[in-house]
Amino acid sequence: MFLLTLFFEYQGHGVDLGSLLGAHYFGTPLFQPYQLVTHFFMHGGFLHIFMNMYILVMFGSFLERLWGAKRYFILYVAAALGSVLLYNFVGYIQILEYKNIIGSNEIMAGVNGLIRERSYSLETINEIRQYVFEHGATSMNQLDAITEYTIKSYTPMVGASGAIFGLLAAFAILFPNTELMLIFPPIPLKAKWLIGGYFLLEVYSSFQNNVGDNVAHLAHVGGAIVGAIMVLIWRKKGKNFY
Repeated sequence: MFLLTLFFEYQGHGVDLGSLLGAHYFGTPLFQPYQLVTHFFMHGGFLHIFMNMYILVMFGSFLERLWGAKRYFILYVAAALGSVLLYNFVGYIQILEYKNIIGSNEIMAGVNGLIRERSYSLETINEIRQYVFEHGATSMNQLDAITEYTIKSYTPMVGASGAIFGLLAAFAILFPNTELMLIFPPIPLKAKWLIGGYFLLEVYSSFQNNVGDNVAHLAHVGGAIVGAIMVLIWRKKGKNFY
């Protein structure tokens, strides 16, 4: 899927697989139910897919041998779905706030039509702002709300990071004292400290609005929570489960 995305992008076929198959927010015109599954087959750049697949090989292959293919598949997919649901639920609340600020179903219907018809660009944002201005939404608060709504509508979540965090959380719970090596700097840390610290960092980052940060931190948090819950349930039910 990553190679197909590059192919369509650089060959100029006019097909944006990242937007088509990435997970858009609930309540926006580009959202489709199938995106809940297709989003974790998509990635936004070589470094993104490399890091996810590198961690997948390191931890996923070990857990698959430990659990078997069926249980491994269930946790992987469940963590991916948990990540997108948490990310989308919080985003959906923001989407509702923007719609309430606009306060007109007629204006929102026109905006949604423009989003479906136009590709994302600064010109599109300005065109939509002009549209809502001409149809009665004239306050700066309303114009800013429609700008944020437009940007969020066009921005999909892509990547398997949520599923990867589910695997990391599972590994940290099952083997908390296993030493893992940081790369930069090369410091050995137990899994419970390294992965636990990484999780807390993602929780903290979820509440920051850093300019230029395009990482879906909430998706990581959601995937880790689902992975942890499933492993704890399995371990409680199975006497021989690690």
